[in-house]
Amino acid sequence: MNLHELTRPIAITPGDPCGIGPEIIARAWSTTPELTRGCFVAGDVGLMRRAMALVGQAVRYPVCEIETAEQALHVPPRCLPVLQVVSEAPEIPWGQVDGHAGQLAGEAVLWATRAALRGEVAALVTAPLHKEALHAAGAPYDQYPGHTELLQAEAARHAGVTLAQMPVRMMLANDELRTVLVSIHVSMREALDAITVDRVLETLRITHTALTALLGRKPRIAVAGVNPHAGEGGLFGREEIEVVKPAIWQACQEGLDVHGPYAPDTVFMRARQKPGIQREFDVVVAMYHDQGLIPVKYLGVEQGVNVTLGLPLIRTSPDHGTAMDVAGQGVADASSMVQAIRMARQLLAGAVTGMA
Repeated sequence: MNLHELTRPIAITPGDPCGIGPEIIARAWSTTPELTRGCFVAGDVGLMRRAMALVGQAVRYPVCEIETAEQALHVPPRCLPVLQVVSEAPEIPWGQVDGHAGQLAGEAVLWATRAALRGEVAALVTAPLHKEALHAAGAPYDQYPGHTELLQAEAARHAGVTLAQMPVRMMLANDELRTVLVSIHVSMREALDAITVDRVLETLRITHTALTALLGRKPRIAVAGVNPHAGEGGLFGREEIEVVKPAIWQACQEGLDVHGPYAPDTVFMRARQKPGIQREFDVVVAMYHDQGLIPVKYLGVEQGVNVTLGLPLIRTSPDHGTAMDVAGQGVADASSMVQAIRMARQLLAGAVTGMA
């Protein structure tokens, strides 16, 4: 998609005001002005002015306040537009876990999510939240472990359906590897209970739909086993035989290009894109959080992007946390934020192409 073809803006939320989210947004504007054209920050003007002062030797852009999201498409070049969607924020120290900061972060995400669901913004890019600050903020934010669950609940509410009727999945991606998770933020014991035929099949369907839009073709999906060596024919567990294989069979009957289950310690290598070598698979469906995220993050957390699949909106996020230990020091790396904005544009381009 040509960067000037946006007909609706992309909203970016600043994440926790005490973390590195505001700074990496400001740095993304300073270092990739064409990429951020047509985007705006849904948050607090004063916070983003403080963040822009941290970019150091990079070009510092003026922060301008806009009155509507649509105005972001028409602001002069080389400025950072901010829509004030929360009460004017007090100056909370960087690097501090604070309930008021959690509340401001949650309010910005809720506003942007609702704007996306109403069709006022084309996509949503979210800077990192801090789970402890969210919990300290109290209701309603303390009921959500993170962005994914908050967005799912709001989307279900908007559609008038239950959470079960709005299934979502997390995809972590960088230039080398993509992985989608069957379960997300639950305990290891709960994650094993979540490995059912229906849930694995649902994950495969969601992955197929999302990657088809991104790649413009049917994706090649590999499925990781649950147990060492994918169960070794039942010697190390029967989940592969009784759960994973039936789900794969049904997905193939529906026309999906799905393969496995494969040993978890080798399948990610087969799906990794390396120079001069074509990856065997476009994505790996992993059975639980750490199984899928460790390989992606090991390859480079600074380039990773978190994409929520299954929502009636496009949402991406950097693949790292709030980094409270370096917040406010002007040293935060914006690479993952830049990649998240780029991925949102790619997904948006795929959605537009699919409607043509």
